[in-house]
Amino acid sequence: MSQITGQMEALEPDPIDVVVSKTIEGRSPWQLSMARLRRDPMAIITLVVIFLIILIALCAPLIAKFTGHPPNMQYRTTGLTPEGLPRPPGGEFWFGTDNLGRDVLVRIAYGARISLVVSLVSTVLTVTLGVAVGIAAGYYGGIIDSVLSRMVDFVLSFPFILFVLALVAISGPSLVLLVIVIALFNWTYVARVVRGQTLSLRQREFVEAALSLGASDRRIMFYDLLPNVLAPVIALTSLLIPLFVVLEATLSFLGLGVPAPTATWGGMLSDSVVTYRQAWWFVVFPGAALLITTLAFNLLGDSVRDAFDPRADRL
Repeated sequence: MSQITGQMEALEPDPIDVVVSKTIEGRSPWQLSMARLRRDPMAIITLVVIFLIILIALCAPLIAKFTGHPPNMQYRTTGLTPEGLPRPPGGEFWFGTDNLGRDVLVRIAYGARISLVVSLVSTVLTVTLGVAVGIAAGYYGGIIDSVLSRMVDFVLSFPFILFVLALVAISGPSLVLLVIVIALFNWTYVARVVRGQTLSLRQREFVEAALSLGASDRRIMFYDLLPNVLAPVIALTSLLIPLFVVLEATLSFLGLGVPAPTATWGGMLSDSVVTYRQAWWFVVFPGAALLITTLAFNLLGDSVRDAFDPRADRL
């Protein structure tokens, strides 16, 4: 009996081994990256700021209803001084008014909508086109790679501002045109990154195994190669969003973006050029909104890049 009991105790796992086996668990690179992001205080802070910006953009109609000031309503008597200058921040207009007597706070909230829509939609189009071209060029190589690479070089060498000026002169400024132009001239950066990653992966054993099993090119590119190039693409995507926010504001400032009277941060900064000496709030508040948004997305992009870096050793 004692011999049987001893054999049963020998078969039971050691409690220490059980604890060790539970604490040492294999984690994928995605899990490690998400863990790094969760432990990064800068990433958490910037995510909160970005969430607040998105919330302000979504609640723009509620802000207009609460203040009683539609975004394009001109208050010639209450919104302007007897000299015709904008009103400073006060009880009725919290952020003051612009040169036409419109509420700056309401227009900043509506401008956040334009900036976020343009930047996010342009980013989706840019990444989709760049990934498709880059993975095709890197996987097939040869003539296809040469043709696609020369197309990338052509787009990079084309004068962006002159092209936008020509389009605006022909069709006039519009939101759809702005999104298409931004995506059309920025997908090349994503394509180059994806092409380089694909060139380094197409000779790996898992690609050769998929070819030997008779997998189609489409399956290999989008089921085998694409998941392995997503990490740098995600890091690059997080940095493209603030770039497009600034680009939209720049084009709107130059009169090449969203047409007036639609509220945009760049358009508000352009309107403030005439009266910024007498109305500091007209340039400070839209500029601060643009600065905070781009800075938050840039800092988040840095955190995402560090989290997906396999050489990071913060854990």
